[in-house]
Amino acid sequence: MLDLEIIKQQCRIEPDDSDEDGLLETYSNAARRYVENYTDRPLFETPEAALISEAEKPLVLDDDITTAMLLMIGHWYVNREAVLVGVSTATLPLAVEAILWPYRRLGV
Repeated sequence: MLDLEIIKQQCRIEPDDSDEDGLLETYSNAARRYVENYTDRPLFETPEAALISEAEKPLVLDDDITTAMLLMIGHWYVNREAVLVGVSTATLPLAVEAILWPYRRLGV
């Protein structure tokens, strides 16, 4: 969904370095699923694709969603383990959730 070039920019990887393309694609797919699960809305690349899908409350990829996905991908790229020992860090998910919160479909 996200262009590999922009993912590589986020992760500070040279454009011609393809050693980790598969890993980056995996992270991109996981980020997409995270967005869809968090918002409870299917994500589409274009308004046309969303319209054709006839999905209820479709979500179209925009700058906010792209930013949230890139933050997640960059975080996963740098922090490849579930636990960091001896490191003090800020919580990245808060930034992602802050971006995605307005897009959530909340039940009544």
